[in-house]
Amino acid sequence: MIEFLVEWLQAEVTELWSFLSANFDPVRDTLDILVVSLGIYWLLLLLKGTRAIQILLGLLALLALRLVSDLFDLVTLSWILENFLASAVLIIIVLFQADIRRVLARVGRGVFPRMSERQESQILEEVVRAGQSLAEKRVGALIVLERDSGLEDLVEAGTPIDGVVSKELLTSIFLPYSPIHDGAVIITEGRISHAGCILPLTLSADLPEGLGTRHRAAVGITEETDAVVIVVSEETGGISVVVGGTLTRNLDAPQLRVVLRDLFSRDSILDAPIEEIVAGMEETGEGDGSSGDPSDAVQTR
Repeated sequence: MIEFLVEWLQAEVTELWSFLSANFDPVRDTLDILVVSLGIYWLLLLLKGTRAIQILLGLLALLALRLVSDLFDLVTLSWILENFLASAVLIIIVLFQADIRRVLARVGRGVFPRMSERQESQILEEVVRAGQSLAEKRVGALIVLERDSGLEDLVEAGTPIDGVVSKELLTSIFLPYSPIHDGAVIITEGRISHAGCILPLTLSADLPEGLGTRHRAAVGITEETDAVVIVVSEETGGISVVVGGTLTRNLDAPQLRVVLRDLFSRDSILDAPIEEIVAGMEETGEGDGSSGDPSDAVQTR
């Protein structure tokens, strides 16, 4: 078997070298490879955080399996994969047309940024102020901040709002006498897009006892997307942040402000665990940390 693999690799390398010797142009082909590489890298950045990237990885795995089936002459497997991959592109286009539209829209946003850092900071400040006000009144709330992953396929249609993000509007939505208080508010591209939305509930059994539907919905949506969710408990008035299926409880307004600023920082490549953000903030004296406890983070994955 090893000898067969070595001979196969030698034959492939020899054939490739012969092809390059006859056709390779250093300037033209280097430029061609560079342009294609940059295009693929740019496309992966656009797909990052979407469900389409998962399909792309699965497709690459199937292509690798197809090569293995040809290598070991697995006729049946090769025939199945060949017929499936022939229509894979059409299947992906049909099933993930929403992701494709979102990617194309993000192309334009890459040329014309949708909001400045100052505008983003103002929006996060309004969310913090609303969360603090609702917590003091012990009014339950569920606020979803969309990032790269689209939420259209996972959120049942609520009431369209398309309003400016403000403490007053957010507070009025969640007051008990509001007709759309029971559900989630979705903030997309710096605007309150919908209210009264129903989120998918997590199936995890690792959540602490006493947490209600709001917390389970917050964990559920973050298990499927990269959204950031703020939850205000109606029973305790506590503020929680959920990211990546991880629930961090009992944050106060200063801690919430620092957490959101870090999660939405343009310089942040990978999200640090929220408990580390809070701990670092307390070490530097930023905020009083009076009610926050980073040890309350609960892993649900």
